[in-house]
Amino acid sequence: MPDHVTEGADDPVAADLWLQQTALYRAWSDMKQEILLHKWYESERAGFDIGWDRAAVDWMVRYGCRRRG
Repeated sequence: MPDHVTEGADDPVAADLWLQQTALYRAWSDMKQEILLHKWYESERAGFDIGWDRAAVDWMVRYGCRRRG
């Protein structure tokens, strides 16, 4: 394996920093924030906490396709 891949593999802080700099992590973090906001709005509208699963599925159905393109 190249040195830049294994470098800091034993250091959890370095590994965490590397992970946070990846495009996949940033995309997931952004999507998670959007889902949490959607959960809040939809829970307010429903009058009760709709939960993460329902909010995530609803968000993906409504907005997920637009995000990919």
